[in-house]
Amino acid sequence: MNYLAHLFLAGNHPETILGNFIADHVKGSNILNFSEKTRNGIAMHRAIDAFTDQHPVVKQSILRLRSDFSKYSGVIVDMYYDHFLSANWEEYSGIDIHTFTKSRYDVLNSFQTILPSRSAKLLYFMEKQNWLLSYGSLDGMQQAFNGMSRRTTFESKMELAVGNLEAGYLEFKHEFSLFFPDLQQYVKNNFEV
Repeated sequence: MNYLAHLFLAGNHPETILGNFIADHVKGSNILNFSEKTRNGIAMHRAIDAFTDQHPVVKQSILRLRSDFSKYSGVIVDMYYDHFLSANWEEYSGIDIHTFTKSRYDVLNSFQTILPSRSAKLLYFMEKQNWLLSYGSLDGMQQAFNGMSRRTTFESKMELAVGNLEAGYLEFKHEFSLFFPDLQQYVKNNFEV
């Protein structure tokens, strides 16, 4: 899953939200620099990723993209799934998405002094361009994929991924609608949120 889903599944405790956000930028023993609640958020993020990677529905989505995007297929599916979460937000949350995204930016900004440098830089651009909200539109997805394509080490062709999303929209949406409740149940069964 990508940023919107991680921040949504993190629940409402600020340190758990922080941990879910910084997980990819905390390596090795650096995890000990954070509170227990933040470490739990990091563990939650990593468990969500592992559950997602092993889920048969997600594997099906990735397989359809493999010939066009090779090793980047999983990242693209994560983005697609954030799109469907954002575009169908009212099905999953009783909080307005504008209110939700602002609250998450506020929480993360309250930890500026302890954010890993890569997380701080990411948050700056995420908030400035309001990525969490923009995932709900195809134009927003195109901008996100353009940016990701520029930052990849190898040729990713991610700038073309919206075309695949449009072509298989109903199929990807159906797969997300099958997968996401399973993920929500997994989080509920395994973490205090």
